[in-house]
Amino acid sequence: MSVRSSGTQAINIEQDVVLARQTARKLCTECGMRLIDLTKLVTAVSELARNTMVYGGGGDMDWQILDENGRVGLRLTFRDEGPGIPDIKLAMTDGWTSGSGMGLGLTGAKRLVDEFELETEPGKGTRITITRWT
Repeated sequence: MSVRSSGTQAINIEQDVVLARQTARKLCTECGMRLIDLTKLVTAVSELARNTMVYGGGGDMDWQILDENGRVGLRLTFRDEGPGIPDIKLAMTDGWTSGSGMGLGLTGAKRLVDEFELETEPGKGTRITITRWT
């Protein structure tokens, strides 16, 4: 696998959530994603960027356009140094919401992408990496 291009975008205020969605949309287009795949990824980005801002106290979205065996993908990593997720099992339960997001929760975001990885540690923050392939 090779990285074609990469970058980072801060997510600290509401406008940054909008910018994260716009960045994801632009990158999906660069990757040649179909509209349905673009829509799914941007929806997941909206949820995860908002979580980064609201629950993580702000952080970053790192992005990479990937090439692997003739396919192109977009990998996004949402990082924060917030309180972490105290109960991963609960957070990854279908239908569970803290009450202030889109109601998708982490499981909804996970279903919208091809790859989903969650790393969290109480008091040290959270790192969620998602990938969507063309």
